Amino acid sequence: MAVVPAKTRRSSAPDPPLSADPTPDARAARFAPRVLEWFETAGRTDLPWQRDPTSYRVWVSEIMLQQTQVATVIPYYVAFMQRFPGVSSLAAAPLDEVLHLWSGLGYYARARNLQRAAQVIVARHGGDFPGAFEEVTALPGIGRSTAGAILALSRGERHAILDGNVRRVLARYFGVEGYPGEAAVERRLWALSEACTPGERVAAYTQAVMDLGATVCTRTRPACLLCPVSAGCAARAGNLQDRLPTPRPRMTRPEREAWLVVAMRGGHKVLLERRPPAGIWGGLWGLPEFPTRAHADQWCREHLSGAGAPRLAAPLRHAFSHFDYHLRPLVVHCLGKSESLRDDDRYRWYDARQPARVGLPKPITTLVERVTHETENE
Repeated sequence: MAVVPAKTRRSSAPDPPLSADPTPDARAARFAPRVLEWFETAGRTDLPWQRDPTSYRVWVSEIMLQQTQVATVIPYYVAFMQRFPGVSSLAAAPLDEVLHLWSGLGYYARARNLQRAAQVIVARHGGDFPGAFEEVTALPGIGRSTAGAILALSRGERHAILDGNVRRVLARYFGVEGYPGEAAVERRLWALSEACTPGERVAAYTQAVMDLGATVCTRTRPACLLCPVSAGCAARAGNLQDRLPTPRPRMTRPEREAWLVVAMRGGHKVLLERRPPAGIWGGLWGLPEFPTRAHADQWCREHLSGAGAPRLAAPLRHAFSHFDYHLRPLVVHCLGKSESLRDDDRYRWYDARQPARVGLPKPITTLVERVTHETENE
């Protein structure tokens, strides 16, 4: 939101002790005024998407901020807005260019859904971001909380939100136990979010409660002494900050392995293959990938004419949110051209010295840079 809330005087009297006022409704009524008062002096009011907060600009920022910190998002957001200043330009762009500007930000389904939603907005809403909550949640990649945040921050409409930061604040303040991913716990937190959301100054409150979770009520080492609602916080009263919200039940992290062929030509051109539209890094360009080395070696014999013997390079480990990915690159130097691997929609020879504007996952970029650097210095 762009407008800094007006400075108003409010009582600085402390909340009564938690035991003196145990009803959730009474504590919810005190919550927003305290958070808004804190926001006037400690909140973030000059982020790029808070300047001219149109629905489009706020929408892009909310998608980028999903599971990603503000400091990481800012340069991506600025570059994205420069290239795609409105819905129509995003809808009409080549997917490769959208993914290129997203490269390194991760969770690439967000970028694909963002463009799909832009195309829906152009086709069904004449290029204007829809105003009805149900129409917003019908767009690809936009759920209940994201829709509420967009409409609250850009239009001042009253909608509750429940992103990760807000979930943590409410779970601690109201002492909600149980893993938030469970349906009953999630319903409880949504009810509390609805109860806490004020009828006025909704845009300021929405930004404030997100800021509170991001900067004060952090996942580890929360700054309780700086928190405007600490006096009424159940977690602080019971010294439960480390236990709330209840963490996800422990599970053994799965591990996956893939063999990648780094086919090189001329020391600085690398063969890329477009990945399937769904799945890991869907729609981006990557290296030809195989489940075993035997499969990779067989593919090299069939497709790479005049190639030398594959050389195993240093492996690379990449951590996704739910599993670890072990990438084992095989470097192959090609002496001739293969008729089956000419530039088309599936394959392309990527010049590492003059990189094309295509979407490359960060680990693949790292591998390509590493191998081409090693080759040039041999």
